Amino acid sequence: MPLKPLREKKNNLMAIKKRNKVSAEFNMSSLTDIIFLLLIFFMLTSSMIVPSALNLSLPGKKSTNNSTPTTPVIISIEGNGNYFMNDTRISLSDARKQMMDLKRDKGDKAAITIRPSKQASNDAVVAIMDIAYKNKISAVLDSPH
Repeated sequence: MPLKPLREKKNNLMAIKKRNKVSAEFNMSSLTDIIFLLLIFFMLTSSMIVPSALNLSLPGKKSTNNSTPTTPVIISIEGNGNYFMNDTRISLSDARKQMMDLKRDKGDKAAITIRPSKQASNDAVVAIMDIAYKNKISAVLDSPH
């Protein structure tokens, strides 16, 4: 008779071990919630971004042929801040007047080439680009020389 209580005690210990089994599964629901929140965040913030860049025409081949050749308007910028329009020294206010006259004469076909030197400041280049942008003149930025 004394063997029976020992067997009951042994069975109770085994039952406890079986209940403490660790699960090795990964729950994906919290990860998908985070991914959806990030997706919504980036969709909302990307619609609020307003691009404020200048529209520049890069040099390259064009498919249209010009029947009347015109002299290109080249604005050179030196490292010391001097501006030259077709090898004639001008000031920034003169450049503004010249570009307004160019727009009045050529209309939508008005175009300039901006040719800065390597030592020219970015502010001087952007000033000319800004004048061209405000007057709706096509501007091509040449590589520095």
